Amino acid sequence: MNIKHPKITQREQVIAAMKANGGYATFGQLNQLVDFSAWKTGTPQATIRRIVQDTNTFFRIRPGLWALKACEDKVLLKFQLQEQNRRNEEVFTHSYYQGLLVEIGNMKGLQTYVPPQDKNRKFLEKPLKEMASLDKIYDFTYPDILRRAKSVDVIWFNERRLPASFFEIEHSTDIQNSLGKFYELQDYYANFFIVADKSRKAQFDRIIHRGLFQDIRKRVGFVNYDDLSDQHTNMYELSKIEHLI
Repeated sequence: MNIKHPKITQREQVIAAMKANGGYATFGQLNQLVDFSAWKTGTPQATIRRIVQDTNTFFRIRPGLWALKACEDKVLLKFQLQEQNRRNEEVFTHSYYQGLLVEIGNMKGLQTYVPPQDKNRKFLEKPLKEMASLDKIYDFTYPDILRRAKSVDVIWFNERRLPASFFEIEHSTDIQNSLGKFYELQDYYANFFIVADKSRKAQFDRIIHRGLFQDIRKRVGFVNYDDLSDQHTNMYELSKIEHLI
């Protein structure tokens, strides 16, 4: 249900929406929770982005994910981020971007898959197994190659039950291992993406230009966290517009 309070300010509406969502929200969630009908602007999403820049009221957890300063302790405890624990940070970050990819794939009308070892991990408060549309991977290839594909972080499948895109999220792990998976899957007409912080782009460029990966070099894209978050937000914005038409 949209948060609609015509007598309060836009900023107060955003705060109310975050409170109703547990003290935090992605930009995509805010686009669904906040009723823009009384906002006298043609770009309400841009207004929300400006509003959350107020560091006295909001703080950023990850690109596209913001929370209320007043709820900081509760929110960080919920996601086990209240202490400087590298392992917890990595698990949360990895699952967060898996969740964004799964939601984008679902909104695109594709079938989505996450590997068995990640099914019980959560995107915010929702287990990934409840978000991905596939319980198990399709048997689209030989068993030895399929075993390799099963470990890919997110796969989008098309209506013919064949892989359309493979995604590997590289927060701190070795990019070369992921490219090795893509190398083995190169005979399939699919897209390959490394998802990582923009600070790792130079490292990706160095590795992808090694002779070993010459055959897949032009087929592997690099997506940074901020761009992925923007794509997720844009999909929510588009779905809201389509709902109104």
